[in-house]
Amino acid sequence: MTILVTGATGNIGRKVVDHLLARGARDVRALTVDPGKAALPSDVEVVKGYLRKVDTLPAAFEGVSRVYLAPTPDTITDVVRLAREAGVEHIVDLSGEPESWWGTVTTAVEKSGVDWTHLWPGDFMENSLMWAEQIRRTGAVREPYPESASTPIAMDDIAAVAAAALLDDGHRGRAHLLTGPEALTRTELVAHIGAALGREIEFVRSTPEETVRALTPAMRENAQWYVDNVLTAFEAGTAEPNHLVEEITGRPATRFADWARAHAHQFA
Repeated sequence: MTILVTGATGNIGRKVVDHLLARGARDVRALTVDPGKAALPSDVEVVKGYLRKVDTLPAAFEGVSRVYLAPTPDTITDVVRLAREAGVEHIVDLSGEPESWWGTVTTAVEKSGVDWTHLWPGDFMENSLMWAEQIRRTGAVREPYPESASTPIAMDDIAAVAAAALLDDGHRGRAHLLTGPEALTRTELVAHIGAALGREIEFVRSTPEETVRALTPAMRENAQWYVDNVLTAFEAGTAEPNHLVEEITGRPATRFADWARAHAHQFA
């Protein structure tokens, strides 16, 4: 049973590889743009390819039965067609509810005729790294909605769920709405980062326009989209935290305070 991990040197895909190996998986194939720089374990088959260049994919899909699919909405229709034609039996995709910005991935995978498992994560804990530049420069975080909340989840937990779903047929046909273990406001997130750094970080309530300017050095052209879409979605409400990570992986989901302490050096 060959398992293909796409985006295998990305933030989540690389962790999926590690979790598959930790669970005893063999015949893991990793798709990456530059195999020479991949630095993947020696028992992983590394192949060159890119989801946004579909002509690189037929060879990568050959002989594959299961796929971890990173989200690439712009080429998803062609990607799942090639997977189906190659005989792939099960796709575990990182996506979102059909009406979300990653919903086209969900829809295309379901229409492909291949068995599927959807992973629909909430806010990534790693998204808070967008504040690192302004924390270092100003000692503060600027956003418009201090009391809006999310249920942030660590990328490593998402990867652990993906690995479990790839190896257990009981997840086929299921959409997992993945959350972290607690709902936290924006000010609470900042306070946890400050505690990890051992100093207070000020939360400055700012206008959306001021927030875009504060985030642009870190997020570039994505800052406007993030403020207009993600932050307004948090303000509209958030899902209750659930325990799916623990139920599926057998270990508790990461708490943001613990994640912040482990990543404090990235904010310093």
